[in-house]
Amino acid sequence: MFKKTIVISLGGSLVVPDQINARFLRNFRSMVLSYVKKKYRFILIVGGGKTARRYQSAASVVTPVSPEDLDWLGIHSTRLNGHLMRTIFRGYAYPKIITNHKKINTHVSDPVIVGAGFSPGSSTDLRAVQLAKAYRADTILNLSNITWVYTKDPSKYADAKKVTAIAWTDFQKIVGTHWQPGANVPFDPVASRLAKRYRMKVIVANGNKLANIRRIFDGQSFIGTIIY
Repeated sequence: MFKKTIVISLGGSLVVPDQINARFLRNFRSMVLSYVKKKYRFILIVGGGKTARRYQSAASVVTPVSPEDLDWLGIHSTRLNGHLMRTIFRGYAYPKIITNHKKINTHVSDPVIVGAGFSPGSSTDLRAVQLAKAYRADTILNLSNITWVYTKDPSKYADAKKVTAIAWTDFQKIVGTHWQPGANVPFDPVASRLAKRYRMKVIVANGNKLANIRRIFDGQSFIGTIIY
């Protein structure tokens, strides 16, 4: 039925960089629907963005907060953003947001499926891997506000170098092996371990550059990093 399934881990930094970015959402929706017309299916897993960090920060100011509770604040933020995404795709999206990867209807005929956070211990990147596995996709497009993976945080280290392609083993040396609530990494460590096990490929690209994203959809050369 579908020509191609595209799994997108959509960074909350795109949806809620500070305030909700309605302009981005409008342009992103138009792009996705132009490919829906070509019989593409989209699985969209949305991060928490500034909403999550504001709740986490506020709670931490008031009282010491456990990592589990920090994660839950993030999870509910992803669900709020997920409802926003499902709402703007009404008429095209499966009516239920997928939160539990163990309860997935793989016979959905809707061209857009929205997912969000489920349980503490990882980010929505892990949900993207789990849904990609369930819907038999071998590539995940990880969109955020960064263009490349770097060897170090470029905002802190002048000698950070951009990487166009990197193996999972080397990538894990950059991001580590353990998840920290609110961590700002290109692809989370827990999700990375599972993607490596499933032999999936992840493409990291800047979600604000929609012309470049279209090139990825079309199988053309693009600006970004491939993790394999």
